[in-house]
Formats: sequence, C-alpha cells, structure tokens
Amino acid sequence: MSEFGMVIVGAGEVGARTAIELRMQGWNGSITLIGEEQSAPYERPPLSKDCLLMEGDPSPTFILDEEKLAQNNIDFLSGSAVVEIDRNNYFVVLNNGRQIGYKRLLLATGARPRKLSLEGNDVSNVLYLRTFADALALRSQLDAGKHVAIIGGGFIGLEVAASAIQRGCLVTLVEVAPRILMRGVPEEIASMVERRHREAGVNFKMGVGISNIETDNGRQVIVLADGTSLHCDIIIAGIGAIPETSLAAKSGLEIENGVRVNELLQTSDPHIFAAGDCCSFPHLLYDGKRIRLEAWRNAQDQGIHAAHNMLGAEKAYAAVPWFWSDQYDLTLQVTGLPDQGEKTVIRDLGNSGMIFFHFSSDGKLVAASGIGTAAIAKDIRIAEMLIEKQGVLDLEVFEKPEVKLKSLLKA
Repeated sequence: MSEFGMVIVGAGEVGARTAIELRMQGWNGSITLIGEEQSAPYERPPLSKDCLLMEGDPSPTFILDEEKLAQNNIDFLSGSAVVEIDRNNYFVVLNNGRQIGYKRLLLATGARPRKLSLEGNDVSNVLYLRTFADALALRSQLDAGKHVAIIGGGFIGLEVAASAIQRGCLVTLVEVAPRILMRGVPEEIASMVERRHREAGVNFKMGVGISNIETDNGRQVIVLADGTSLHCDIIIAGIGAIPETSLAAKSGLEIENGVRVNELLQTSDPHIFAAGDCCSFPHLLYDGKRIRLEAWRNAQDQGIHAAHNMLGAEKAYAAVPWFWSDQYDLTLQVTGLPDQGEKTVIRDLGNSGMIFFHFSSDGKLVAASGIGTAAIAKDIRIAEMLIEKQGVLDLEVFEKPEVKLKSLLKA
C-alpha cells in the first residue's frame, strides 16, 4: 500500500482545484487524484455551449493536463473507481483491488443527471449532458432541420436549446412547471429569458407533464398529459441532478441532501472532507441554512477551501454563491440566495439590462439577480461584496442607476 498522503476521489473541478492548492500551500507528500473518466480533469461549462457550437472537432478545456499533473507531482488514476473506504485503517480500495492509504480524504464525487422515468416506457434513447462524451454524442445529432425536444426548463435545458437553435435545429422545450427557471431566478428574469428564446424560434410547452414516449416510423413521439403529441428526432432531458453519495453512504458517513459536512467541509468523519456538487453545508451568511450548490464557482471555491482545511487551517467556508449562464446575446448572473429575500428592488440599466436586489426584512442584501449584457457583471460583483459585509442598507439607493454601487462599499 502507498504512503498515507492526500487522496481525492473525483477528478472534476473540485478535485483538480484541491490538488493544485495542496501543492501551492506547501504539501510535499503524495497526492492521489482518482477519476472514473479516462480524460484528465476538464471544465464542464463549455459542454452546453462551445462544445456544441464550435467548428471542427472539439476537445476538452483541461484544468490539469498531463504536463501540469507531472509538474505538481500529482498521481492521477484515470478510469478508476473507489469501491470502499476503510475508515478504521485509513485507506481506500479501488475497483482493481489496489489499496491507497490516506492522511486526509476528499470526496469530490459530484452529481449525476436525474434520469427520466416513465413506467412502461423505453427511455433508453433519451440523451443527457454531464460529461464530454455526452456532449460529443449530443453534438453528433444536432443537424440542421432536425426536431429536438428538450425536457426541462432549467439552465442546462435552456443552454442546450440555444445551442441547438444556433445549429439550425427545430426546438420544443417541455416544462412541467408553470414557468422556466423556477429555482432561484425571479419571474421577471425568467420571462425575459423565455421571450429571447421564443424570438430565436424555440417553442414552449409549459405547465404540462409527459404521459408516454413512443416510436413512430423511426421517430420518437412524446405524448403530453394534455393529449398533444410531439414528433421529434432527438429527446434531451435536463431535469436536475442527484448528488453522488453512494460511496459516502456505504462508508457510514452522514447524508443530508448530499454528503453532510460542517462549516469546515468535514464529514461526520474528521479525516474525510467533501466539497462541490456532492455535499450539503451550513452557510454562515444565511444563519447556518444548509444548502447544496451545483455551480462552477462553488466547485472552485470549495476545492481550494477544502485543501486549506485538509492541511489543518480550520477555516469556516462562507463564500457568497455565484452563478452565471450565457444564452444567445444574454448574460444572466446571480449572486447570493434569492429565495432568502423578502423585499426586492429593481435597478433598470437601460440597454445594459436589469438587476433585481433581494433584501431581508431588516434591510440586509441577501442576493442580486441580473440579466442583460456583460455590463451587469460589475454591479453583480459589487453586490457580492455588499452581501459579504452584511450591513443594513438604504433600499431606495439601489433603484437609482445614477448612484454608483461602489460608493456603498466605501460607506
């Protein structure tokens, strides 16, 4: 068995960032990064956009390529899975039987797509988007003139819809909820996004479920609950993600909407940490509310933070959540937790867009949601800093675009 070093299970954004940060913080012992995919760690945000749209054959945008892995002396085990954690003797067991000892262990197992399930229906042809291989499979079918049906009006479904439209496909999006982007986005922003998609040619079926999926002369048919039938060439489902907790649960770690961690990102076993999509954690800026985030920035931040605490820093994680999505010429950015707001103030930036500021009942800024051009990014970033400061603010100021938000930081 190898020396007892730092072992990371999961070679996505979190795992890669943790491995790099461990070296940057001076850890000279072994680092073992274990990933089930054959590829070196790569970025996932381009999968729904650039990977589907670029000319020529796409390739992953690597976070750690072979050269960087070698430079940082990171032992990367691709195509490998951990099947057991021996918590008493501090080692993991791989699917090939190899045992690797750990001083500290990080679970960065991410999430998997929620699969469409219809009793009595064959849904094996439904496509999902999570990995680079998924993106290649989807891309190969997005030919001009094909009818693409997308199930789910969340960010993944909408980003794929935008890419499919730009590839010349006909697109119908089915959402069982009364509107798109039900989680974490104000209704006004969702309406603006929907309007932009309709202008581009996306057809929406809202507030209706799916009864059956059938096949007719080689094409797929979605039968909706209202009796409508959609004949299509491709079905793509983007109906959420499930945290990958099977290894943690098997090992007896606490599970609560993901692997349950404390403010240090420690699991119920102090030698084992978890970060990213797979874990839920208490957020100190929101009175310890336990949340789980599926976001690129959170994966980066928690990966870096976990590295520090694996080395004994004992620092609480309190980064303000941030998320973005690009669709057509629109940029959407959200910082904080909009569902924690009780009052909303709208800042109209004219042609640049709109920002919705969400406040608690006592006047603290808890979130900001913006949509428009890239120009909104500056105000969203300032809002993020204001959320961190937790000060009581004058709400009326936020309605006045002539008042620079930066002045509030100085105040």
